[in-house]
Amino acid sequence: TSESDPKEPSSRDTSFLVPRGRFSVTKRCDQRGSKRTVAAKLVNKKLLRRDQVLQEIRLLQTLDHPNLVRLLDTYEIANSYVLVLEMADQGRFLDYIVSWGNLTEEKAALYLREILEALRYLHNWGIAHLDLKPENIVVEHVSSQPVIKLTDFGDAVQLSPTSSYFHPLLGSPEFSAPELVLGQPASLMSDIWSLGVVTYVVLSGASPFLDESLEETCLNICRLDFSFPEDYFQGVSAAARDFVCLLLQSEPERRPSAASCLREPWLQPRGVANTGSATFNHTQASQNHPASHLDTSRLISFIERRKHQNDVRPVDAIKAFLHTRLLYHI
Repeated sequence: TSESDPKEPSSRDTSFLVPRGRFSVTKRCDQRGSKRTVAAKLVNKKLLRRDQVLQEIRLLQTLDHPNLVRLLDTYEIANSYVLVLEMADQGRFLDYIVSWGNLTEEKAALYLREILEALRYLHNWGIAHLDLKPENIVVEHVSSQPVIKLTDFGDAVQLSPTSSYFHPLLGSPEFSAPELVLGQPASLMSDIWSLGVVTYVVLSGASPFLDESLEETCLNICRLDFSFPEDYFQGVSAAARDFVCLLLQSEPERRPSAASCLREPWLQPRGVANTGSATFNHTQASQNHPASHLDTSRLISFIERRKHQNDVRPVDAIKAFLHTRLLYHI
């Protein structure tokens, strides 16, 4: 191993570890030489082909943005390909929100702006993440300020304007766009839908489409069957709910781009509103961001449920069922 290689991953301090993925496990390690704390993503050779891992590595090597986790090094051991990544010292996004508390709409909007900055950068390069979910959003403190970062590019792909890409779905489709659930071509707007679901979860601690079975969850997604129960959304502004609805539109072409989302009034920092002029509109900004704290108690059970979720059935297997139910409205 080279001087920059990390030590063998140990079980030391597992509080910030990403849960075991479908094909990999990520561990906290120390780099030899620099003693820097890093994240080592071990991809099981038996579960993923070399060319699939290389695709993720090549993509990561081209990316450079403050809201994306950087690839530092790669190497290979007997049973795994190892990707050495930046360590986000505050851990997973939802864990961070729960541990720090005092979540307001203004804070939520600031966090979501950073995710959208990452998506705008990726989408400008024609890259769709295609696995945007809370577990793939992490937090790092820089100068005592939280910086939100996207990670895990195992499903990401550079889309071509001349050909369609059909993304295979495995496991829970909870954050997946209708076009992916139905086996239709993926698009950059598939990420925008996923961000809409993430926004709903952050605001309420509940999942908008989750049902008792994989089949019913998929039907809810395809039928756009969700609501804002008052006991979950008490104190959440109309502007926040409207932002969720803007992103959760069945037709990909009707969803706004990441750049357009960043111009939405609800996402503007307090004291700045998108009025089309250079002047600040304090009244509008205050209306967009009520000062009341959001209830994060339900996020604790949401996080626990996601930790123990291990359904890896291919969603493709229920495609015929979905088309039949949707065709006959049953």
